[in-house]
Amino acid sequence: MKIAQVAPLYEAVPPLLYGGTERVVAYLTDALVELGHEVTLFASGESKTLATLCPGRAQAIRLDPHPLKSDLAAHMAMLSEVRRRANEFDIIHFHTDMIQFPMFEALANRTITTLHGRLDLQDLAGVYEHWPTYPMVSISDDQRRALPFANWAGTVQHGLPSQLLDFSPGGEGYLAFLGRISPEKRPDRAIAIARAAGMPLKIAAKVDNADKQYFAEVIAPLIEASPDVEFVGEINDRQKSDFLGNAAALLFPIDWPEPFGLVMIEAMACGTPVIAWRNGSTTEVIEPGETGYLVDSLEDAVAAVPKALTLDRAAIRTRFELRFSAVAMARRYVTLYADRLAACPFADIDPSLPALVSNDAPGLARIA
Repeated sequence: MKIAQVAPLYEAVPPLLYGGTERVVAYLTDALVELGHEVTLFASGESKTLATLCPGRAQAIRLDPHPLKSDLAAHMAMLSEVRRRANEFDIIHFHTDMIQFPMFEALANRTITTLHGRLDLQDLAGVYEHWPTYPMVSISDDQRRALPFANWAGTVQHGLPSQLLDFSPGGEGYLAFLGRISPEKRPDRAIAIARAAGMPLKIAAKVDNADKQYFAEVIAPLIEASPDVEFVGEINDRQKSDFLGNAAALLFPIDWPEPFGLVMIEAMACGTPVIAWRNGSTTEVIEPGETGYLVDSLEDAVAAVPKALTLDRAAIRTRFELRFSAVAMARRYVTLYADRLAACPFADIDPSLPALVSNDAPGLARIA
């Protein structure tokens, strides 16, 4: 199958440091190539991939030091190139939210759009009501609650390459918080849990410009007042195996409807149990008593710490390999691609457009 993967341009694929969406696109793209598909990745120029890379911008937007730049212009230019080359692909898989909708209306049935973020924002419903023909993919069932009427083609949970992170049979006695410093991620809760549990806490996190005030006024004073709390800063993939693998447990004390939470399965890949607030996708990812615990209060979280330390780390790693490998994720997407192509006969295609299914696509209906 000939597949286009269209990534956002904010981070490299995979990101050099923090970044969820672009990291998942990287894992999916490489897994599809390994399964024998012909994949073209539209992403920033410094991306690393097994696919054919088509750079949409020389450098990812967030780490570009130039003070004046337009993320909208960069994405529009990249999408124009995707549209120009649309006849080369059987399926175009977007990870760019809804910005492509006006440009690809005539081709909507030959696309899949994975939504990676929260969907309960004020203006989103009108967009998905206006463009109902685009097939959408959720990354958890809970993510759909805000847009139950959308054209959902399926749910595909994230996956990681099995060899990406090393399994660790034992931790070094600290709790870990990994992700982004923001009010909805609740690093303040993590600090409170660690204090009450009497355990050190290491925080490896990105601080966006929008959250610098929150960090300075709320989180930094808590860290300064807590000698057993260490702020590590942003870390890359190479550092995650040590950071997560050496942790006794990962704290995921979110205060928002998390669409998926990639860090949970990153911890599981290392064999590290997860203590997560019962919110958003966590009930679909964490298996209580097997890979971690779900909690509803600070008291519950503190009580869960000693229980989490008794879980079988090898069994946690096994559950990760069974449920959350990149190959498993890619196979689920291939099924959705095939369903989409089977549901879109020639009569549904504007005859003035170039063919979107190649004559050598195995097992798929041909369009001349």
